[in-house]
Amino acid sequence: MTPVRRSSEAEDGADGLGLIGHCRMALLNNGLGSYSRALAATERACEYPQELGFLTIVLPELIEAASRSGESERATQALKRLVEATDACGTDWSLGIKARSSALVSHGGVAESFYREAITRLGRTIARVDLARAHLLYGEWLRRENRRVEGRAELRTAHEMFLGIGSEVFAERAGRELLATGETARKRTVDTRFELTAQEEQVARLARDGCTNSEIGRELFISARTVEWHLHKVYPKLGIRSRRELRFSLPDRENLVASV
Repeated sequence: MTPVRRSSEAEDGADGLGLIGHCRMALLNNGLGSYSRALAATERACEYPQELGFLTIVLPELIEAASRSGESERATQALKRLVEATDACGTDWSLGIKARSSALVSHGGVAESFYREAITRLGRTIARVDLARAHLLYGEWLRRENRRVEGRAELRTAHEMFLGIGSEVFAERAGRELLATGETARKRTVDTRFELTAQEEQVARLARDGCTNSEIGRELFISARTVEWHLHKVYPKLGIRSRRELRFSLPDRENLVASV
């Protein structure tokens, strides 16, 4: 009797990692900034027969790793495959991933429009890690365009989101980028976990002053959904339960603790 083969998703391959293992290695090394290793891992993952779901996981990692390794042609070819997969899905998540990946192989205003589209689309989903990575990549791009103040706001958002999610590797990458803009990223400790971060205080004060989530988002260059995410972290830190209570917990003062 011929033994039943395991699915490609579970097969280990020569190195014992299998498809899932290579995907995880790619994600880890992109977070560490080890792009050549991430690229190697994605290429091993692409050797497996894949369904659309895996293509939309593997190819964005390949595009980021290739673009950051100076392998623009490989990134462009991977993007063509990703476009086919994401257009077939047509969801905010898949189109947001496509926009984020397209930004990595684009330049100037085209790249920026893709980054903004990615943040908008992913901000309408529950994919917090993907949204945080869009803020991170946009912040890195802004810094390299010498737009440090704008880049700092995006990187700060990414850093705080990664800390909240528990993604320490990507939080450290965002922290390094923040340092390059002249700002030191604060590490979360037992003593600071109930304090508002710089971004949280800005969001809370604008909400206290009557700004809507959309208005706050435009002011701070973040999505309305990210604003709501920050507020849900602010309330328990301040010991309150709603937006209406902010005016009692955050009295007016001339100088904000944090400014962009």
